[in-house]
Amino acid sequence: MSARPPYPRIRRLRAALAASCAALLFAAGCSFGEPEPDPAGEPPNLPTPSASASPGGAGQQAVATVLAKGLRVPWAIAFLPDGGALVTERDNGRILQVGPESGPDGLRVRPVQTIPGVAAAGEGGLLGIAVSPDYARDQTVFVYYTAEEDNRVARLRLGGQPTAILTGIPKANVHNGGGLGFGPDKQLYVSTGDAGQRPLSQDVKSLGGKILRITPDGKPAAGNPYPNSPVWSLGHRNVQGFAWDAAKRMYAVEFGQNTWDEINQITKGGNYGWPEVEGQAGDKRFTDPIAQWATSDASCSGLAATDRLLVTGCLRGKRLWVMELTDTGTLLGQPSELLTNRYGRLRAVAAAPDGSLWVSTSNHDGRGDPAGDDDRLLRVVFAGGDGGRS
Repeated sequence: MSARPPYPRIRRLRAALAASCAALLFAAGCSFGEPEPDPAGEPPNLPTPSASASPGGAGQQAVATVLAKGLRVPWAIAFLPDGGALVTERDNGRILQVGPESGPDGLRVRPVQTIPGVAAAGEGGLLGIAVSPDYARDQTVFVYYTAEEDNRVARLRLGGQPTAILTGIPKANVHNGGGLGFGPDKQLYVSTGDAGQRPLSQDVKSLGGKILRITPDGKPAAGNPYPNSPVWSLGHRNVQGFAWDAAKRMYAVEFGQNTWDEINQITKGGNYGWPEVEGQAGDKRFTDPIAQWATSDASCSGLAATDRLLVTGCLRGKRLWVMELTDTGTLLGQPSELLTNRYGRLRAVAAAPDGSLWVSTSNHDGRGDPAGDDDRLLRVVFAGGDGGRS
């Protein structure tokens, strides 16, 4: 591959790393030097409690800073224009605002709303959250949650009554999906699970086991592969996290059954094989994943893209998997792992406006071993010379 000039976010990463180096000396050294001027402005003045360095594969290093403590199953993170974030708590149905204000122990955390009608059980509850691309004008937020009869998507203004815009997504104790996010096309993407009913994933008429693409009003978006249908891709077992890279390619992380968890590049009308195949099958009817792991090393939920990296947070694997992308959207080299067994189960991963990543732990979800300050919200900044960041 040819050398490429730094992306704008790389300058923000360098600025953030320079601040971190004042409090922490990496084993490999802080090699970025003085950060370049950033036309997007300086990173926010974030607190630096509990910083720690973590080595990864291929010499990768990262600084993890605890931004907030004492949360309960923080499931999804969506950033506001002011640099603060909205965080959902799965089991109690609350939306928290985290930052941008800070104190001596981390960012300020305050509940801003409890969503009525959330029926939390098993893996269901208040799951995904997305902020309107026009939030400065419309002040609108979207949530994905489990109700008594189904999983659904609703829109609201904070403090106001939610209005359901998409209902009838199959629900169960497991495999509820829950991912929510606006794509580069300003359409709302929704990831769903098969709700334990495998045939739903291959049934175009079902909303289960799919990635859906809808308008902010909940209607099927123009250009979808099936007429008058919100279905964008099918053959999914349980997608919770997805993201887009700088070239506007979409990727999703997929829970496997007993053998392989996957990272897939998502295309219009793509069929990802479940329940016929799991992992890389070489079956021309289906799209193979670009990466796969044994479920014991992964069971990943959240996914973020930053610079030329994909980063996913893993529950059972208790780590971040970091993948570098080529110009064509395939993987360059092998994935590397970070923070393995340092913070327990990791769930949400979101790219912050300053180029860092925010990651949530999920140790209170009934399958973890919570520490006294769990669940936590972490800020992760990468160091090292690989990944197109030097």
